[in-house]
Amino acid sequence: QVQLVESGGGLVQAGGSLRLSCATSGRTASFISMGWFRQAPGKEREIVAAISSNGGMTFITDSVRGRFTISRDNARNTVYLQMNSLKPEDTGVYCCAADELYMRLIRKGPNYWGQGTQVTVSS
Repeated sequence: QVQLVESGGGLVQAGGSLRLSCATSGRTASFISMGWFRQAPGKEREIVAAISSNGGMTFITDSVRGRFTISRDNARNTVYLQMNSLKPEDTGVYCCAADELYMRLIRKGPNYWGQGTQVTVSS
């Protein structure tokens, strides 16, 4: 069982930055792939970024590439999403997610979810 605890959401002006954090705990926390999903009102949930257990593989969706960066600190069992140059269309609920398998996290949906944190970008 993996537990995810998120922090870092909030309100920011367009062009600003936020850093989301997701701390993991549990038996497999050090070996799990992690990622971030988001969902805006009236829109379907989409994957934003993902990172493999050792950090060797990453995924960044096209709409945020060059602005967002995913990283992890395995010593702290924490994954980060650095969000720069934020746009109003980035507004949504951001959820940390994890899975034992990197490809299942990306392609089929993760086994574990955090509670979600609201990110609001004002124009």
